[in-house]
Amino acid sequence: MPGQTSNRAGTWTPQASGYRVFVPHPLPPEPPIRIEGALQTLLSEADRNLGRLDGATEILPNPDLFVAMYVRQEAVLSSQIEGTQSSLADVLAFEAGQLGTKVDDTREVLNYVRAMNTGIDELQRLPLSLRLIKLIHAELMHDVRGGHATPGEFRRSQNWIGPQGSTLNSATFVPPPVPEMTEALGRLESFLHERDGLPALVHCAVTHAQFETIHPFLDGNGRVGRLLITFQLVERGTLHKPLLYLSHFFKRNRAEYYDRLTAVRNDGNWEAWVEFFLRGVVEVSREATTLARDILSLREDHLRAVGTERSPFAIPLLELLYQRPVLRVRDAEHILKCTYGQANILFTRFERLGILQETTGQKRHRVHQYSPYLRLFASAAPVADDGEIQESLA
Repeated sequence: MPGQTSNRAGTWTPQASGYRVFVPHPLPPEPPIRIEGALQTLLSEADRNLGRLDGATEILPNPDLFVAMYVRQEAVLSSQIEGTQSSLADVLAFEAGQLGTKVDDTREVLNYVRAMNTGIDELQRLPLSLRLIKLIHAELMHDVRGGHATPGEFRRSQNWIGPQGSTLNSATFVPPPVPEMTEALGRLESFLHERDGLPALVHCAVTHAQFETIHPFLDGNGRVGRLLITFQLVERGTLHKPLLYLSHFFKRNRAEYYDRLTAVRNDGNWEAWVEFFLRGVVEVSREATTLARDILSLREDHLRAVGTERSPFAIPLLELLYQRPVLRVRDAEHILKCTYGQANILFTRFERLGILQETTGQKRHRVHQYSPYLRLFASAAPVADDGEIQESLA
């Protein structure tokens, strides 16, 4: 077709209405990605740091509790990229029975948590496939904003990406039309199952870029694409726990994230994208490993602090806080199977020790949080701003 331009990543094709669509070439890229020199060194560093992260969880008494909190933090950050305003504290308070003022945003975050958990669970029975991708999209978009956009179904119309109010002709990027999208998805599914050729992290990097380029859903593509990274690493056995979450890195480097993807589509520059992705793996792995060690240190300090308490429920309460860091006295009473008075006395003592902090300022229906623990998860990343690139529907 006249006006087509092509590179190793795909082809830009003009449409009769005046806009251009991008149709990606099959993976792996041709000519192959050059993993040499500085890129090879970075890949080795990323592999080492990811291995340390995978091993760091073994030092934790109950790594599943760490994973559960880390998934919530990832859900918050990934959802903030799409414009939600909920914080980790909002999510935990909601789970503790406090609805707060950001109910819709919080439900979106909790859907992300459920989508992650559903995907990890289903990987025990299903291969990573288009079927699984649609399943987690259905979980992600259930009964929230964007839920009208056919949850669990690939799009049947043209979408585009651009600032709020943009059209197909003014869009920043227009992914492939539905027939080409369907063909590209089939090829991507085949690539997901390849185990020869590209190293695991490079495979994840190009898969993420390809998925975001195909943009197969009317809404939720960014979140599904970020979930897909973790699912790939778990399915391959590169990670034994779902612990690598790049949303924080993508959020901190949002402009470069979009620039690198654009360079893939416009120039076929896969190497720069892979370099950016691997830098993210190195940074996030280091941060998560440090977090795991800080949690262990905090737990040891607080075990010593409560070890002098005569109550047989003191240590069980502390352990409970790693599972439920936002808690009411009544909740502790039921879970620990103690009296309300026993739980209330312990909460008061934990407050004096600086372990618990009351958050409502009320005399009744009080809610406490394990503030030192939550501070370890606090993110310095700002909430997504109004200039966020958004998906638009035809």
